[in-house]
Amino acid sequence: MTEPFAGSEVWFLTGSQGLYGEETLQQVAEQSRRVAAALDEAGEVPVRVVWKPVLTDAAAIRRIMGEANEDPACLGVITWMHTFSPAKMWIAGLDALRKPLLHLHTQADAALPWATIDMDFMNLNQAAHGDREYGFVLTRLRVPRTTVSGHVSNPRVRARVGSWARAVAGAAAARDLKLARFGDNMRNVAVTEGDKVEAEIRFGMSVNTWGVNDLVAVVEAVQDSAVDDLVEEYADLYAMSPEVLPGGEKHEAVRYQARIEAALRWVLVEGGFGAFTTNFEDLGGLRQLPGLAVQRLMADGYGFGGEGDWKTSALLRVLKVAGAGLPGGTSFMEDYTYDLEVGSEKILGAHMLEVCPTIAGEKPRLEVHPLGIGGREDPARLVFDAAPGAGVVIGWSDLGDRFRWVANEIDVVAPSEPLPNLPVARAVWEPRPDFATSTEGWLTAGGPHHTVLSTQLGAEELTDLAEVFSTELVLIDADTTRRSLAKELRWSAAYHRLNQRL
Repeated sequence: MTEPFAGSEVWFLTGSQGLYGEETLQQVAEQSRRVAAALDEAGEVPVRVVWKPVLTDAAAIRRIMGEANEDPACLGVITWMHTFSPAKMWIAGLDALRKPLLHLHTQADAALPWATIDMDFMNLNQAAHGDREYGFVLTRLRVPRTTVSGHVSNPRVRARVGSWARAVAGAAAARDLKLARFGDNMRNVAVTEGDKVEAEIRFGMSVNTWGVNDLVAVVEAVQDSAVDDLVEEYADLYAMSPEVLPGGEKHEAVRYQARIEAALRWVLVEGGFGAFTTNFEDLGGLRQLPGLAVQRLMADGYGFGGEGDWKTSALLRVLKVAGAGLPGGTSFMEDYTYDLEVGSEKILGAHMLEVCPTIAGEKPRLEVHPLGIGGREDPARLVFDAAPGAGVVIGWSDLGDRFRWVANEIDVVAPSEPLPNLPVARAVWEPRPDFATSTEGWLTAGGPHHTVLSTQLGAEELTDLAEVFSTELVLIDADTTRRSLAKELRWSAAYHRLNQRL
């Protein structure tokens, strides 16, 4: 897939007014350029930060917001009120803005020149109250936004701006996302269902279904030379035992997965799809459940959900984009079983075959084993343990009157013992703040059994994404208690139901 941030930018907009004269405005422009350049050069910010001329009247503000809406390269806008910019000037522009907004509360220099401060300096450097005027109007208009306070030389500030930039890149990916469902949902499962129309209204993604046998026809048309090329690539990337190598008794199973991968890639590219689903109950003429093929496509940035779970597939694609270039990985996941030894409780996660190798802690092994479900040939898959590290799991539920994201901060750990008889990729983690609070909270919040696990992203990016999408986020972290979460769920339900009527 293409580089997620290629050609993407956020616009840096500075507010002022003509009251202080042209000389002051020239200083405002010079200083705002300097702040924008510091963000543009910051390694923490993954997209270009583009400075725009200082805004001093309502017409110019309305015009620049309209241009931001229409420019496909612009992911969002950063606004800073350098001097006192009367905020009624911003009402029409903010009302028109359809891109995400970050309010940066900063000033040109970190330190005050105490010995030389005079009234000219005070007139020039008024963000302390200029941003308060602006913040009031943002609140009055109920504009969704992220607010970041501090000087751009502060790594924390740059990291927060970078987190927001990653979130808005993910949001842009959602707005352009086409998702192909090969078959329907697993029968009689509740949580993988959802309102696709509402998802398109709120998130922008288009979710539609294609017959599995449409894919089968492409699989059968794949040239042997394409399969040969993929098998050669597998040998370079993965550990392979003699039985799966050319000439081995299980090599044909590997070739069939390569055939599926080549076919899926062609369909996804030709259709402009960024995410897809499959379902082991709806395989049509496929001889294997796609395993290795799905794992490799996820590693390349595609979203995926098993059992027809389009919500998790879309969420995975969004988080793949948001986390691009960061250490760690992001994968489709499912809570499978527990280690309930008191004081060291752990969750073992996996999903039949489809876990992304970006989270692997060692070189994946390419293996072929029976699946025990789906009634098809033994499928090839990558087997590995997830690398230890801090992370997050997040799931997406449709509550009927609204969508809810439920997330839990976790620590991925090594398995307590080897797992020689479990031939699937897996992750083991300890949830925060503890097992009981985490799982009880997840169940009470109605969190799903399918999730996205990420060791690239955390609460900052998820919070920014939820704000951009105006979507409820329930975050279970180290500070969560049963009592605090129960209160949060009650207040959150009241807020979101009332907000729908405003």
